[in-house]
Amino acid sequence: MTQFNASNRRDLDNFLCPRSRYYGEFSPQQLTFNANLQEFAHRISYISGLQTGGKISPDEAYSQIKSLYKQLKRSKKGLEI
Repeated sequence: MTQFNASNRRDLDNFLCPRSRYYGEFSPQQLTFNANLQEFAHRISYISGLQTGGKISPDEAYSQIKSLYKQLKRSKKGLEI
């Protein structure tokens, strides 16, 4: 069994959940929204893969994606962008 130290864990997290740097006009709100948008895209990717692989139904995938989109919209509104 492999032991995970902090460095190995960080490498695994970076592999499974890669983050791109922010290239837009900087503001704390824009940076936060960009992080939220990247998380949204990452989670959509997992949901899509689970649905394509037959692990969840199309209705369940749609429901989860709709919920995530509502969260993203609330985030954008809360950040006043």
